[in-house]
Amino acid sequence: MQQNIAAVAFDVDGTLYPDYRFFLRALPHALVHPRLLTAFAVARKKIRRAGGAENSFYDIQARFCAEALGVVKDTENIKALISKHIYGAWEKLFNNVKIYPHVKECILAFREHGIKLAVLSDFPLGVKLPMLRLGGLWDAELCSEELGALKPHPLPFRCLAESLNLPPQQILYVGNSPAYDVAGAQNAGMMAALRCFSPRFKARFSSMRRRQVFTFNDYRQLQEYVLR
Repeated sequence: MQQNIAAVAFDVDGTLYPDYRFFLRALPHALVHPRLLTAFAVARKKIRRAGGAENSFYDIQARFCAEALGVVKDTENIKALISKHIYGAWEKLFNNVKIYPHVKECILAFREHGIKLAVLSDFPLGVKLPMLRLGGLWDAELCSEELGALKPHPLPFRCLAESLNLPPQQILYVGNSPAYDVAGAQNAGMMAALRCFSPRFKARFSSMRRRQVFTFNDYRQLQEYVLR
């Protein structure tokens, strides 16, 4: 077993399951509320550029979203619409979404070897993990927006280390985004692993291997890497 790895933490969307499956389910809903979803995406980008929103994340998000929609004075209503048509609607779409092959076996193998397990997602977890058949497996479950900042801001990663009661150097963070997951983990002093969806994508980030980023496209590879 890799001596320095005492915990493995995972991003969720696009890392534990193929996010295209969720997007296909969400498409009919997106066609009903295209302006709201576009404004929501703009707001998230602005929050990342700003570096966080501290204790007022959802208020700031709603204000940025209202600005994008041109209804600045209607922030509270926009906040309610986000809650209903984005968070509320998306949560219902995870039923029967299939995780990547060998994900659960990999997680259970880590657990059997005494490795702590966690998830850190930018979006609220809600009932997502039980719907993905991954409930009850984790030592810590964190949502970065509930902490006040989106990845790659260091705050969520610091909170992750605190929740696991481990120094960042002993945590391997697994994600699918070089810009958010890998950069955020490394900036916080953690090890990083990048799930690549194809050999071509993996080759694009070959330079990351020189920065001690493990790249993989099959969870059996991740399991072997951690437990070897």
